[in-house]
Amino acid sequence: MLRAFKGSFKKKNGDIRSMNYVKLQDLPEAFLSSKIKDGSKQRTLTEGLELVWDLDQESFRTFNHKTVVGVSKEYDFKGSLELNKNK
Repeated sequence: MLRAFKGSFKKKNGDIRSMNYVKLQDLPEAFLSSKIKDGSKQRTLTEGLELVWDLDQESFRTFNHKTVVGVSKEYDFKGSLELNKNK
């Protein structure tokens, strides 16, 4: 099982985005390595933004902690992550 979160935040355009996500430090090393391209440049994010793995979109997304709507909830993700699926 993975520690996951369900949260919502307000995007720059005013829309609300709800997301089921896993923080990068909670992803299995093999999974994370399979998703990062060789030579990928590490980005510096503005304070309050966090790069996460979106479980619904199956891709990296940025979660904005500064514009959270309500409370993010932690839960145990019981699904599986596919190592060979590249997006």
